[in-house]
Amino acid sequence: MTHRLLGLGVLAVVLALLPLALPNNFYLDMAILAGLNAIVCVGLNLLVGFAGQVSLGHAGFFGIGAYASAVLVSTHKWPALLALAAGALLSAVIAFAVARPILRLKGHYLAMATLGIGIIISIVLRTETRVTGGPDGMMVDPLSVLGFEVYGERVWYWVVAALLLVTVWLALNLIDSPVGRALRAVHGSEVAAETLGVDTARFKAMIFVLSAVFASVAGSLFAHYAGLITPAKADFLKSVELVTMVVFGGMASTFGAVVGAAILTVLPQLLTVFQDYQHMMLGLILMLTMVFMPKGLLPTLSALLPARGRR
Repeated sequence: MTHRLLGLGVLAVVLALLPLALPNNFYLDMAILAGLNAIVCVGLNLLVGFAGQVSLGHAGFFGIGAYASAVLVSTHKWPALLALAAGALLSAVIAFAVARPILRLKGHYLAMATLGIGIIISIVLRTETRVTGGPDGMMVDPLSVLGFEVYGERVWYWVVAALLLVTVWLALNLIDSPVGRALRAVHGSEVAAETLGVDTARFKAMIFVLSAVFASVAGSLFAHYAGLITPAKADFLKSVELVTMVVFGGMASTFGAVVGAAILTVLPQLLTVFQDYQHMMLGLILMLTMVFMPKGLLPTLSALLPARGRR
């Protein structure tokens, strides 16, 4: 528990000092996007890393949150926080409705089922042009809370940073609770967990719903921040990107999910200097990381610290 609180403190210090090291709004924009991706990845890591359930459709819940805020605020003039809550509730209902049947599957069957959910959501967002604007997307009004409009990269940075800290704190508390121990038991062996009296179906459904809500909230904030939302943010490639961030940072590591999201959000921007070789370089870096750090970046680096201390 102590090292988790220490990690949360370090994250808070880094987030507090980071704006001092960022020279302009371009880097603040990357930090904001990295923070939003990290919120999604922290929730996804609870599902993939701790419960051992693969999901290739989580970008769909990100899109639900984004479009719920876009439609309800920009078209129907709902308060922004109420629209955000409505999007989270809709994501939770959809996730709960599909969780019981699909989470009975395992391995690549489960991956295919979650992929299908994401594709269905993406198709709906692209085809319901009267509501969502179709492939071109739709404009989104700025985020307004109690009459105060959130604008500017610096203000948005603090909003996202605060929400990221809350998300990490919730995840850490969940992991240290009986629910977290049940999730690890499910990951280790569902048969053994059921033998010990763990309701595996209930816990898997619960964590699937929670991770969907995290993604929906991040999607709502992204829609207001960007001012424009398109179905591309809910497609298959976005889902793969999110899972890659979790695996790269380190599965079953909350802070690893944050680090993975930060690096893989910023790294493609830094690799633009390679122009035509950008994607090749990104793929090479990911491949080498997985070969030499199969447990993920942060767990591998953390494992080196005690050995170095003993030497």
